[in-house]
Amino acid sequence: MKDYVTELMAGVKAKNPAEPEFHQAVQEVVESLELVLERHPEYRKAKILERMIEPERLIMFRVPWEDDKGEIHINRGFRIEMNSAIGPYKGGLRFHRSVNLGILKFLAFEQVFKNALTTLPMGGGKGGSDFDPKGKSDNEVMRFCQSFMAELFRHIGAYTDVPAGDIGVGGREIGFLFGMYKKLRNEFTGVLTGKGLSWGGSLIRPQATGYGAVYFAAEMLKTRKEGLEGMSCLISGSGNVAQYTAEKLINVGARPLTFSDSGGYIYDEAGITAEKLSFIMDLKNVRRGRIAEYADKFKSATFTPFDPKLDYNPLWNHKAQCAFPSATQNEINGKDAANLLRNGVYVISEGANMPTTIEGVNQFLEAGILYGPGKAANAGGVATSGLEMAQNSMRISWTRDEVDSRLQTIMKAIHRACYQTAEAYGTPGNYVNGANIAGFLKVANAMMDQGVV
Repeated sequence: MKDYVTELMAGVKAKNPAEPEFHQAVQEVVESLELVLERHPEYRKAKILERMIEPERLIMFRVPWEDDKGEIHINRGFRIEMNSAIGPYKGGLRFHRSVNLGILKFLAFEQVFKNALTTLPMGGGKGGSDFDPKGKSDNEVMRFCQSFMAELFRHIGAYTDVPAGDIGVGGREIGFLFGMYKKLRNEFTGVLTGKGLSWGGSLIRPQATGYGAVYFAAEMLKTRKEGLEGMSCLISGSGNVAQYTAEKLINVGARPLTFSDSGGYIYDEAGITAEKLSFIMDLKNVRRGRIAEYADKFKSATFTPFDPKLDYNPLWNHKAQCAFPSATQNEINGKDAANLLRNGVYVISEGANMPTTIEGVNQFLEAGILYGPGKAANAGGVATSGLEMAQNSMRISWTRDEVDSRLQTIMKAIHRACYQTAEAYGTPGNYVNGANIAGFLKVANAMMDQGVV
């Protein structure tokens, strides 16, 4: 089996050069699946894993647009349609200057497993552009989104591929994208999720990823007969995921201590309250300001600017019990993981996608802490996107309480699947193995049923 894994990874790296994030995502999954492939040689014979690693379709296109000064810009647009064995492709669009093929392939690959865990009929995909909406006017963002959709519209649809938002793509961008899709196709369908409430959106959708990460952490703690009340929590990021993680933590009596953005992070020893969180939401969502302003407003907080010379992130070097990495991939390296463990953190629920390096993950697993990997812990966002799709199909709108109740039920089911699968394959408490194996089995069995396609 070791030879099989070594050969498989060598092939992945040879066929996908200069894509380290994709290699990392595949490596983590493949190592978990050794346990499955030994028991089920039929998956190896059918080359199921090899087929899952290769995207079903990869779309790349140019996106020309004009800024407010009349200058022409050209960005790249992408859509990776990874796997449709259990439903239409589903996954976000990311607008950020770091976007490239390797990052989107890693995200699409992760999405396949995440969507399978939600219990909903959704395949996996991801897309986006190296366009950065920061500092752009609303009109510039609109022109870019319209140009982007002028190509993407021919590849997506309610029964084919249903994109959503991600980093850099919020309600404003989804609105512009949907408007252009509707104009080009002359139809009103639920082809995008994260829509406004008055035109097909779902209550709880903006909150869902953050809420879900907290629900998953609570389920992990239940296995030790503990709860989140009174816990000190470190949160990275300051977007939707971080904001609503903090909101739910405050609601259950926990104490968020940190927020961050690309400029640095704030640490509030007194704890971030509902009032302070309201300031952050206005700062980031309305004024689009920098998190440093929080420390100017609240004297109990300190701001630490980002230092590119450091080989660790000082945000993860504070005493706490819980951590919710909610910013971006690989934000927790080996040193950060060691700092978290040394400072007493024993619950980690990932709100971002693959925010921990393999070295960091291994330290968490060796320490035996409660570690919820992103493909399980942050699946609440795409799960609620699936609920939005269901509401669009039925032309109805559920109440906030109903959507939140369904989200909690889904997160409990995800936790149960991960926990029980890890035990069934001889690695109790290892949520990484549990999530990878449970997601793989659902997709693999569907692929076996559908033949070589």
